[in-house]
Amino acid sequence: MTAITTTPTAPAVRSAPTARHELLALLGRTPLARITAELPGPHPGFWAKLEGLGAGGMKARAAVSMLLGARERNELHPGAPVVESTSGTLGVGLAFAGQALGHPVVLVGDSELEPSMRQLLRSHGVRLEIVDRPAAQGGWQAARLTRLRELLAALPGAYWPDQYNNPDNIAGYASLAAELTAQLDHLDVLVCSVGTGGHSAGITGPLRRRWPALRLIGVDATGSTIFGQPARPRLMRGLGSSIHPRNVAYSAFDEVHWVGPAEAVDSCRRLARESFVSGGWSTGAVARVAAWAARVHPGAVVATVFPDGPHRYLGTVYDDDFALAHGLDPGAAATRPVEIPHPRAAEATGWVRCARVTDPLAPQERNQ
Repeated sequence: MTAITTTPTAPAVRSAPTARHELLALLGRTPLARITAELPGPHPGFWAKLEGLGAGGMKARAAVSMLLGARERNELHPGAPVVESTSGTLGVGLAFAGQALGHPVVLVGDSELEPSMRQLLRSHGVRLEIVDRPAAQGGWQAARLTRLRELLAALPGAYWPDQYNNPDNIAGYASLAAELTAQLDHLDVLVCSVGTGGHSAGITGPLRRRWPALRLIGVDATGSTIFGQPARPRLMRGLGSSIHPRNVAYSAFDEVHWVGPAEAVDSCRRLARESFVSGGWSTGAVARVAAWAARVHPGAVVATVFPDGPHRYLGTVYDDDFALAHGLDPGAAATRPVEIPHPRAAEATGWVRCARVTDPLAPQERNQ
Protein backbone atom coordinates (compact mmCIF):
# COMPACT_ATOMS: atom_id res chain seq x y z
CA MET A 1 0.00 0.00 0.00
CA THR A 2 1.36 3.43 -0.93
CA ALA A 3 0.89 6.05 1.76
CA ILE A 4 -1.02 9.12 0.65
CA THR A 5 0.76 12.44 1.03
CA THR A 6 -0.84 15.84 1.20
CA THR A 7 0.41 16.80 -2.25
CA PRO A 8 -2.73 17.57 -4.29
CA THR A 9 -1.83 15.48 -7.32
CA ALA A 10 -4.52 13.70 -9.26
CA PRO A 11 -4.64 9.92 -9.58
CA ALA A 12 -4.74 8.32 -12.97
CA VAL A 13 -8.46 8.01 -13.70
CA ARG A 14 -9.81 5.39 -16.04
CA SER A 15 -11.52 6.64 -19.15
CA ALA A 16 -15.29 6.87 -18.87
CA PRO A 17 -16.83 3.38 -19.05
CA THR A 18 -19.58 2.66 -21.51
CA ALA A 19 -22.89 3.19 -19.74
CA ARG A 20 -24.69 -0.07 -19.03
CA HIS A 21 -28.21 1.12 -18.35
CA GLU A 22 -29.49 -2.44 -18.30
CA LEU A 23 -27.83 -2.82 -14.89
CA LEU A 24 -30.44 -0.51 -13.38
CA ALA A 25 -32.97 -3.33 -13.71
CA LEU A 26 -31.00 -5.18 -11.02
CA LEU A 27 -31.44 -2.41 -8.45
CA GLY A 28 -33.38 -3.35 -5.30
CA ARG A 29 -36.20 -5.93 -5.33
CA THR A 30 -34.65 -7.63 -2.30
CA PRO A 31 -36.40 -10.32 -0.23
CA LEU A 32 -37.89 -9.94 3.22
CA ALA A 33 -36.95 -12.64 5.76
CA ARG A 34 -38.57 -13.61 9.05
CA ILE A 35 -35.88 -13.69 11.76
CA THR A 36 -36.43 -15.86 14.84
CA ALA A 37 -32.83 -16.59 15.86
CA GLU A 38 -32.18 -16.06 19.56
CA LEU A 39 -30.68 -12.58 19.91
CA PRO A 40 -29.49 -13.41 22.49
CA GLY A 41 -32.67 -15.04 23.88
CA PRO A 42 -36.10 -15.93 22.51
CA HIS A 43 -38.27 -13.24 20.93
CA PRO A 44 -41.47 -13.24 18.82
CA GLY A 45 -39.57 -12.58 15.59
CA PHE A 46 -39.09 -9.62 13.25
CA TRP A 47 -38.81 -8.93 9.55
CA ALA A 48 -35.48 -8.12 7.89
CA LYS A 49 -35.06 -6.61 4.43
CA LEU A 50 -32.03 -8.37 2.93
CA GLU A 51 -30.34 -5.55 1.03
CA GLY A 52 -27.13 -7.52 0.74
CA LEU A 53 -28.87 -9.68 -1.88
CA GLY A 54 -29.42 -6.71 -4.19
CA ALA A 55 -26.88 -5.66 -6.82
CA GLY A 56 -24.51 -3.14 -5.25
CA GLY A 57 -26.06 -3.55 -1.79
CA MET A 58 -28.37 -1.11 -0.06
CA LYS A 59 -26.37 1.97 -0.93
CA ALA A 60 -26.61 1.34 -4.66
CA ARG A 61 -30.09 2.86 -4.35
CA ALA A 62 -28.62 6.07 -2.93
CA ALA A 63 -25.67 6.10 -5.33
CA VAL A 64 -27.85 5.89 -8.44
CA SER A 65 -30.18 8.54 -7.04
CA MET A 66 -27.34 10.96 -6.29
CA LEU A 67 -25.73 10.60 -9.72
CA LEU A 68 -29.03 10.89 -11.58
CA GLY A 69 -29.94 13.97 -9.54
CA ALA A 70 -26.60 15.60 -10.31
CA ARG A 71 -26.99 14.87 -14.01
CA GLU A 72 -30.47 16.40 -14.05
CA ARG A 73 -29.07 19.59 -12.45
CA ASN A 74 -26.13 19.59 -14.89
CA GLU A 75 -23.69 19.23 -11.98
CA LEU A 76 -22.37 15.95 -13.38
CA HIS A 77 -21.51 15.86 -17.04
CA PRO A 78 -21.47 12.71 -19.20
CA GLY A 79 -18.35 10.66 -18.55
CA ALA A 80 -17.09 12.93 -15.75
CA PRO A 81 -15.42 11.31 -12.74
CA VAL A 82 -17.23 10.83 -9.45
CA VAL A 83 -15.18 11.28 -6.26
CA GLU A 84 -16.40 10.22 -2.82
CA SER A 85 -15.25 9.20 0.66
CA THR A 86 -16.31 5.78 1.87
CA SER A 87 -15.79 3.15 4.55
CA GLY A 88 -16.76 0.60 1.92
CA THR A 89 -20.50 0.09 1.50
CA LEU A 90 -21.28 3.23 -0.46
CA GLY A 91 -18.18 2.53 -2.52
CA VAL A 92 -19.72 -0.68 -3.88
CA GLY A 93 -22.94 1.21 -4.60
CA LEU A 94 -21.04 3.92 -6.49
CA ALA A 95 -19.11 1.30 -8.46
CA PHE A 96 -22.49 -0.08 -9.56
CA ALA A 97 -23.86 3.38 -10.37
CA GLY A 98 -20.69 4.35 -12.23
CA GLN A 99 -20.90 1.31 -14.48
CA ALA A 100 -24.63 1.73 -15.05
CA LEU A 101 -24.43 5.43 -15.89
CA GLY A 102 -20.99 5.62 -17.51
CA HIS A 103 -18.80 7.45 -14.95
CA PRO A 104 -15.33 6.55 -13.65
CA VAL A 105 -15.29 6.41 -9.86
CA VAL A 106 -12.51 7.55 -7.52
CA LEU A 107 -12.95 6.59 -3.88
CA VAL A 108 -11.06 7.73 -0.80
CA GLY A 109 -10.80 5.06 1.87
CA ASP A 110 -8.54 4.66 4.87
CA SER A 111 -6.08 2.17 6.33
CA GLU A 112 -8.83 0.31 8.17
CA LEU A 113 -10.61 -0.62 4.93
CA GLU A 114 -10.45 -4.41 4.70
CA PRO A 115 -8.13 -5.92 2.05
CA SER A 116 -11.05 -7.89 0.63
CA MET A 117 -13.08 -4.69 0.18
CA ARG A 118 -10.13 -2.97 -1.51
CA GLN A 119 -9.84 -5.89 -3.93
CA LEU A 120 -13.57 -5.88 -4.60
CA LEU A 121 -13.71 -2.15 -5.32
CA ARG A 122 -10.69 -2.30 -7.64
CA SER A 123 -12.16 -5.33 -9.39
CA HIS A 124 -15.23 -3.23 -10.17
CA GLY A 125 -13.01 -0.64 -11.87
CA VAL A 126 -12.76 1.87 -9.01
CA ARG A 127 -9.65 3.99 -8.50
CA LEU A 128 -8.98 3.70 -4.75
CA GLU A 129 -7.03 6.23 -2.67
CA ILE A 130 -6.04 5.33 0.90
CA VAL A 131 -5.28 7.83 3.68
CA ASP A 132 -2.88 6.44 6.25
CA ARG A 133 -3.69 8.34 9.44
CA PRO A 134 -6.81 9.80 11.06
CA ALA A 135 -7.22 13.53 11.57
CA ALA A 136 -6.80 14.89 15.08
CA GLN A 137 -10.37 16.19 14.89
CA GLY A 138 -12.94 14.08 13.05
CA GLY A 139 -10.87 10.91 12.80
CA TRP A 140 -10.78 8.87 9.61
CA GLN A 141 -13.78 10.63 8.10
CA ALA A 142 -12.12 14.04 8.34
CA ALA A 143 -8.87 12.66 6.91
CA ARG A 144 -10.73 11.13 3.97
CA LEU A 145 -12.58 14.37 3.30
CA THR A 146 -9.33 16.35 3.28
CA ARG A 147 -7.91 14.06 0.60
CA LEU A 148 -11.21 14.16 -1.28
CA ARG A 149 -11.06 17.96 -1.54
CA GLU A 150 -7.52 17.72 -2.90
CA LEU A 151 -8.73 15.33 -5.59
CA LEU A 152 -11.65 17.57 -6.52
CA ALA A 153 -9.21 20.42 -7.11
CA ALA A 154 -6.97 18.22 -9.25
CA LEU A 155 -9.65 16.50 -11.37
CA PRO A 156 -11.43 18.89 -13.75
CA GLY A 157 -15.17 18.31 -13.87
CA ALA A 158 -15.17 15.84 -10.98
CA TYR A 159 -18.38 15.54 -8.97
CA TRP A 160 -18.62 14.90 -5.23
CA PRO A 161 -21.98 13.38 -4.22
CA ASP A 162 -21.42 14.30 -0.52
CA GLN A 163 -23.45 11.39 0.81
CA TYR A 164 -23.66 12.89 4.30
CA ASN A 165 -25.56 16.00 3.24
CA ASN A 166 -27.09 15.22 -0.17
CA PRO A 167 -30.92 15.02 -0.14
CA ASP A 168 -30.75 12.73 -3.19
CA ASN A 169 -29.24 10.15 -0.81
CA ILE A 170 -32.54 10.23 1.09
CA ALA A 171 -34.63 10.21 -2.09
CA GLY A 172 -32.88 7.06 -3.30
CA TYR A 173 -34.60 4.99 -0.64
CA ALA A 174 -38.14 5.69 -1.86
CA SER A 175 -37.93 2.38 -3.72
CA LEU A 176 -36.99 0.58 -0.50
CA ALA A 177 -40.00 2.09 1.26
CA ALA A 178 -42.26 1.05 -1.62
CA GLU A 179 -40.98 -2.52 -1.46
CA LEU A 180 -41.56 -2.72 2.30
CA THR A 181 -45.07 -1.35 1.87
CA ALA A 182 -45.82 -4.02 -0.73
CA GLN A 183 -44.26 -6.84 1.31
CA LEU A 184 -45.86 -6.05 4.70
CA ASP A 185 -49.53 -5.89 5.62
CA HIS A 186 -48.76 -3.77 8.67
CA LEU A 187 -45.77 -2.26 10.49
CA ASP A 188 -45.55 -0.95 14.06
CA VAL A 189 -41.82 -0.54 14.73
CA LEU A 190 -38.98 0.20 12.30
CA VAL A 191 -35.35 -0.23 13.42
CA CYS A 192 -32.70 1.57 11.34
CA SER A 193 -28.94 1.84 11.63
CA VAL A 194 -27.71 5.42 11.26
CA GLY A 195 -24.56 6.54 9.45
CA THR A 196 -25.25 9.19 6.82
CA GLY A 197 -28.89 9.23 7.91
CA GLY A 198 -30.05 8.52 4.36
CA HIS A 199 -32.02 5.29 4.56
CA SER A 200 -33.75 6.05 7.87
CA ALA A 201 -34.93 9.43 6.57
CA GLY A 202 -35.76 8.04 3.13
CA ILE A 203 -38.05 5.23 4.22
CA THR A 204 -39.66 6.59 7.38
CA GLY A 205 -41.67 9.36 5.70
CA PRO A 206 -43.35 7.12 3.11
CA LEU A 207 -43.95 4.36 5.66
CA ARG A 208 -45.56 6.78 8.12
CA ARG A 209 -47.90 7.98 5.40
CA ARG A 210 -49.07 4.38 5.20
CA TRP A 211 -48.86 3.66 8.95
CA PRO A 212 -48.98 6.99 10.85
CA ALA A 213 -48.31 5.44 14.28
CA LEU A 214 -45.04 3.83 13.14
CA ARG A 215 -42.32 3.99 15.81
CA LEU A 216 -38.73 4.62 14.60
CA ILE A 217 -35.75 3.33 16.59
CA GLY A 218 -32.31 4.56 15.58
CA VAL A 219 -29.25 2.35 16.09
CA ASP A 220 -25.85 4.02 16.41
CA ALA A 221 -22.38 2.73 17.25
CA THR A 222 -20.60 3.35 20.51
CA GLY A 223 -18.06 6.12 19.92
CA SER A 224 -20.27 7.85 17.34
CA THR A 225 -21.17 11.51 17.77
CA ILE A 226 -24.36 11.53 15.66
CA PHE A 227 -26.82 11.59 18.56
CA GLY A 228 -24.74 13.64 21.00
CA GLN A 229 -22.26 11.18 22.43
CA PRO A 230 -18.54 12.10 22.42
CA ALA A 231 -16.61 11.00 19.34
CA ARG A 232 -14.25 8.11 20.03
CA PRO A 233 -12.28 5.68 17.84
CA ARG A 234 -14.76 3.13 16.48
CA LEU A 235 -14.10 -0.49 15.62
CA MET A 236 -17.40 -0.93 13.79
CA ARG A 237 -17.73 0.23 10.19
CA GLY A 238 -20.87 1.15 8.26
CA LEU A 239 -22.80 2.88 11.04
CA GLY A 240 -21.98 5.81 13.26
CA SER A 241 -20.01 8.93 12.40
CA SER A 242 -17.37 11.30 13.71
CA ILE A 243 -19.22 14.22 12.08
CA HIS A 244 -22.85 15.34 12.09
CA PRO A 245 -24.51 14.51 8.73
CA ARG A 246 -27.30 16.90 7.77
CA ASN A 247 -29.31 14.00 6.35
CA VAL A 248 -30.12 12.71 9.85
CA ALA A 249 -33.81 13.46 10.52
CA TYR A 250 -33.58 13.78 14.31
CA SER A 251 -37.23 14.65 14.78
CA ALA A 252 -38.31 11.38 13.15
CA PHE A 253 -36.76 9.14 15.83
CA ASP A 254 -38.63 7.98 18.90
CA GLU A 255 -35.55 6.57 20.60
CA VAL A 256 -31.91 5.72 19.95
CA HIS A 257 -29.72 2.77 20.93
CA TRP A 258 -25.93 2.69 20.92
CA VAL A 259 -24.60 -0.82 20.36
CA GLY A 260 -21.06 -2.01 20.98
CA PRO A 261 -18.95 -4.35 18.83
CA ALA A 262 -19.32 -7.33 21.20
CA GLU A 263 -23.12 -7.20 20.85
CA ALA A 264 -22.87 -6.85 17.06
CA VAL A 265 -20.46 -9.79 16.74
CA ASP A 266 -22.62 -12.02 18.93
CA SER A 267 -25.73 -11.14 16.93
CA CYS A 268 -24.08 -11.68 13.53
CA ARG A 269 -22.82 -15.10 14.53
CA ARG A 270 -26.18 -16.14 15.97
CA LEU A 271 -27.89 -15.00 12.76
CA ALA A 272 -25.45 -17.00 10.64
CA ARG A 273 -25.92 -20.16 12.74
CA GLU A 274 -29.68 -20.02 13.22
CA SER A 275 -31.19 -17.96 10.36
CA PHE A 276 -28.50 -18.46 7.69
CA VAL A 277 -28.85 -14.82 6.62
CA SER A 278 -26.44 -12.44 8.34
CA GLY A 279 -24.20 -9.47 7.63
CA GLY A 280 -21.72 -7.08 9.20
CA TRP A 281 -21.58 -4.59 12.04
CA SER A 282 -24.76 -2.73 11.07
CA THR A 283 -26.71 -5.93 10.60
CA GLY A 284 -25.64 -7.29 13.98
CA ALA A 285 -26.51 -4.04 15.71
CA VAL A 286 -29.99 -3.62 14.23
CA ALA A 287 -30.80 -7.31 14.70
CA ARG A 288 -30.02 -7.03 18.42
CA VAL A 289 -32.29 -4.01 18.80
CA ALA A 290 -35.08 -5.40 16.58
CA ALA A 291 -35.24 -8.57 18.68
CA TRP A 292 -35.38 -6.42 21.84
CA ALA A 293 -38.19 -4.33 20.29
CA ALA A 294 -40.15 -7.47 19.44
CA ARG A 295 -39.84 -8.61 23.06
CA VAL A 296 -40.84 -5.32 24.71
CA HIS A 297 -43.70 -4.57 22.29
CA PRO A 298 -45.73 -7.82 22.39
CA GLY A 299 -47.86 -8.27 19.30
CA ALA A 300 -46.11 -5.50 17.39
CA VAL A 301 -44.88 -6.00 13.83
CA VAL A 302 -41.18 -5.10 13.84
CA ALA A 303 -38.97 -4.68 10.77
CA THR A 304 -35.40 -3.66 10.07
CA VAL A 305 -32.93 -3.48 7.19
CA PHE A 306 -29.82 -5.67 6.88
CA PRO A 307 -27.62 -3.37 4.74
CA ASP A 308 -25.18 -5.98 3.41
CA GLY A 309 -24.11 -9.59 3.67
CA PRO A 310 -21.37 -11.34 5.66
CA HIS A 311 -18.63 -11.79 3.08
CA ARG A 312 -16.80 -8.51 3.73
CA TYR A 313 -16.55 -9.37 7.44
CA LEU A 314 -15.10 -12.88 7.37
CA GLY A 315 -11.78 -11.56 8.67
CA THR A 316 -13.34 -9.40 11.39
CA VAL A 317 -16.83 -10.10 12.73
CA TYR A 318 -16.59 -13.85 12.09
CA ASP A 319 -12.90 -14.31 12.93
CA ASP A 320 -12.03 -15.60 16.40
CA ASP A 321 -8.49 -14.22 16.26
CA PHE A 322 -9.81 -10.76 15.42
CA ALA A 323 -12.30 -10.94 18.28
CA LEU A 324 -9.60 -12.03 20.72
CA ALA A 325 -7.19 -9.31 19.55
CA HIS A 326 -9.84 -6.63 20.12
CA GLY A 327 -11.12 -7.97 23.42
CA LEU A 328 -14.50 -9.01 22.01
CA ASP A 329 -16.16 -11.81 23.91
CA PRO A 330 -19.54 -12.60 22.33
CA GLY A 331 -20.43 -14.62 25.41
CA ALA A 332 -20.14 -11.48 27.56
CA ALA A 333 -22.23 -9.28 25.25
CA ALA A 334 -25.05 -7.33 26.88
CA THR A 335 -28.45 -9.00 26.81
CA ARG A 336 -30.42 -5.78 27.40
CA PRO A 337 -29.66 -2.07 27.11
CA VAL A 338 -28.69 0.27 29.93
CA GLU A 339 -31.18 3.16 30.12
CA ILE A 340 -30.01 6.79 30.21
CA PRO A 341 -32.30 9.86 30.40
CA HIS A 342 -30.38 12.09 27.97
CA PRO A 343 -27.75 11.40 25.27
CA ARG A 344 -25.13 13.25 27.32
CA ALA A 345 -26.04 11.69 30.66
CA ALA A 346 -23.35 9.00 30.37
CA GLU A 347 -20.90 7.76 27.78
CA ALA A 348 -22.07 4.59 26.05
CA THR A 349 -19.38 1.93 26.05
CA GLY A 350 -21.83 -0.91 25.39
CA TRP A 351 -25.51 -1.31 24.58
CA VAL A 352 -27.34 1.81 25.81
CA ARG A 353 -30.86 3.11 25.15
CA CYS A 354 -32.19 6.67 25.35
CA ALA A 355 -35.84 7.60 24.82
CA ARG A 356 -34.91 11.25 24.28
CA VAL A 357 -33.51 12.07 20.82
CA THR A 358 -32.00 15.50 20.24
CA ASP A 359 -30.02 17.23 17.51
CA PRO A 360 -26.61 17.83 19.12
CA LEU A 361 -26.06 20.86 16.89
CA ALA A 362 -29.28 22.59 17.97
CA PRO A 363 -28.48 25.77 19.96
CA GLN A 364 -30.21 24.58 23.13
CA GLU A 365 -28.22 21.33 23.02
CA ARG A 366 -24.86 22.98 22.41
CA ASN A 367 -25.41 25.22 25.43
CA GLN A 368 -26.05 22.33 27.83
